[in-house]
Amino acid sequence: MALSKKPVTGMKDILPQEMQVRDYVTGVIKETYAKFGFTPIETPCVENIANLSNKQGGENEKLIFKILKRGEKLNLETAQSEADLVDGGLRYDLTVPLVRFYSNNANSLPTPFKALQIGNVWRADRPQRGRYRQFMQCDIDILGEPSNLAEIELILATTTTLSKLGFRNFQIRINDRQILKAMASYAGFAEADYDQVFIILDKMDKIGADGVKRELMELGYSEETCDRYMVLFTQIEEADNGPAFIAQKLSDTLPQGVMTSFMEIIDSVKATKEDTFEIVFDPTLVRGMSYYTGTIFEIAMPEFGGSCGGGGRYDKMVGKFTGNDVPACGFSIGFERIILLLMERGFEVPGAPKKVAYLIEKGVEGERLSQIIAQAQEARQDGTQVLVVRMNKNKKFQKENLTKEGYTEFVDFYKESLKS
Repeated sequence: MALSKKPVTGMKDILPQEMQVRDYVTGVIKETYAKFGFTPIETPCVENIANLSNKQGGENEKLIFKILKRGEKLNLETAQSEADLVDGGLRYDLTVPLVRFYSNNANSLPTPFKALQIGNVWRADRPQRGRYRQFMQCDIDILGEPSNLAEIELILATTTTLSKLGFRNFQIRINDRQILKAMASYAGFAEADYDQVFIILDKMDKIGADGVKRELMELGYSEETCDRYMVLFTQIEEADNGPAFIAQKLSDTLPQGVMTSFMEIIDSVKATKEDTFEIVFDPTLVRGMSYYTGTIFEIAMPEFGGSCGGGGRYDKMVGKFTGNDVPACGFSIGFERIILLLMERGFEVPGAPKKVAYLIEKGVEGERLSQIIAQAQEARQDGTQVLVVRMNKNKKFQKENLTKEGYTEFVDFYKESLKS
């Protein structure tokens, strides 16, 4: 039986044209984030299964590609549970590996530590447009900075990068987990039920306010509590200043200083931002990871119709490794979705070198071939990208394919003369 030539479901081959765009975008990201003081790091793609399954990764923990033990450690006959079979897994995001990295190397790192990670992650998810089982993530994180300066820097670095890539009219949606909890408390939900309530609230954009209320009531919550909760969202939407309304309305349940810090983030970003995006308070924004403890944010792109990145503050996660909490905040660009949008636009890498193809007829060899190679080397020294290949029988078809790859000039070398 013939071997399969297609990639595994949910993964894809990347053709040269897209690879050029990906390399360019990666370069812009690295250059821009470096100007904000972020330092590149790298972590292994495999993590200890206990780290990946620590009940902080939300739904992603159900999507782990798990790795069997190897050699003598793997004993199928005596295994009684998954723990007897599995000891590692492919990382499903870059945050868990970063926190482990920081916990292991904190004594060698500055405070605060500003990290940049670009790497593949894996999730056993259902593939769809812009969602794969293997995909590139691009994260920036600040560890050791307790103030809202971290959020401000992360938002400005990310939006500056997106603007440089030509994106306009996008939104940074922002909320705070403490605001979410205060709203749930005001409505009458028990603290133990918050996560369950937030999972349903996160569906607001898909099922609407009526759908959220219906699902909450189906779980047994009283109509009075659900109405009290849903009215809050209507009142925020109708208020001239949503955050100010929340600060007054929830003064008894919202921790002191939360809304002042929250508004300072919004005001600081607005004061310095370009006109390419807007920052918007969204009280329905939840983010799926349960490790978030404070500010959360998300990138909304109108042409994609969904999230193209997000992040937030996770002040309790380092303590899971070391026993001592360290303030931490991060922002991840939806790299694959950004690439998808650029490819659909027909994006061309700016400032790309001139691409010339030298087509050499079969039979050109010896001294003449050496002369052609020397000519190509000289052109490369001047910054031209030169492809040296043998001429196909169907030269027209060959040139058509090379044109699709961005080659704009062709030089044909025949046996009879050096050039024609």
